[in-house]
Amino acid sequence: MKLCVAFALTVALACSSEAHYIFSKLVINGEVSNDWQYIRQTTRSKAYEPTKFSNTYDDLTPNDSDFRCNLDSFTNAAKTEVAEVAAGDTIAMRLNYDATVSHPGPGQVYMSKAPSGNVKEYEGDGEWFKIWEKTLCNENGDLYRDAWCTYGLSEFEFKIPEDTPAGEYLVRAEHVGLHKAFHNEAEIFYSCAQIKVTGSGTGSPDITYKIPGIYNDTMKIFNGASIYTESASQILSDIKDSPIGDDVWTGGGTFSTSASSTPVPTQSATAKATHFSQSAHHNSSVKARNQGARKLGRRA
Repeated sequence: MKLCVAFALTVALACSSEAHYIFSKLVINGEVSNDWQYIRQTTRSKAYEPTKFSNTYDDLTPNDSDFRCNLDSFTNAAKTEVAEVAAGDTIAMRLNYDATVSHPGPGQVYMSKAPSGNVKEYEGDGEWFKIWEKTLCNENGDLYRDAWCTYGLSEFEFKIPEDTPAGEYLVRAEHVGLHKAFHNEAEIFYSCAQIKVTGSGTGSPDITYKIPGIYNDTMKIFNGASIYTESASQILSDIKDSPIGDDVWTGGGTFSTSASSTPVPTQSATAKATHFSQSAHHNSSVKARNQGARKLGRRA
């Protein structure tokens, strides 16, 4: 068994630089955009390289402000188009180079509203909320491959919640490769699309986050989790002990600009809702879950 594990780790390290990818296209009503038409383009010499906590590319880590939408992508925001999408529509973010997800791990999609109403001027330093995620689909499958819902996908398809208030938003698709997470090198692949949401939604996300700060390397899923030695249930436990394991927002709540408004409860026993404009609101269960480093990134 030790020889098998050692061989698997050797293969993972040898192949880690291969099969990297990045989201570069937006798919609306079945029509695929050009690369970087609606998605902010990074200035990385190799756009497809991931962001990691250690042994980094371009010195970028999840602790940096460019972790929002990728290295220097804000410099391209003004020339990136804004796609109009109705609340309730299903859209997708597709990988570049005709790639597919070829690393094991979960996928997430976050949104953040541009406070000024102009997403081309928005750096993403406001509140983010999660609208989609996929983790394990087959707990009896191969944790290095097909146990993951995202494995083999060429795009992440998701619904803009019907209750999403009208306005301009960043939409951030992200995949986390866990093949090297056992030594603090989980690989994060991500990009941001610029969209304008239409409709009459008045909902408010249950849980919001700040980027950077949402993740840190005290979370086992990024530093210490091993798909080679842990069971599927252990990996799921590692996920649930991070924001990746939080519930997605599918609608509901009441959008409010009042700082005194009362958060709307969620189905989660460990979190309470928060509005875009109000500061973090804690009860005892939230305090328990947000101890230590989790406080840095989550607003719940």
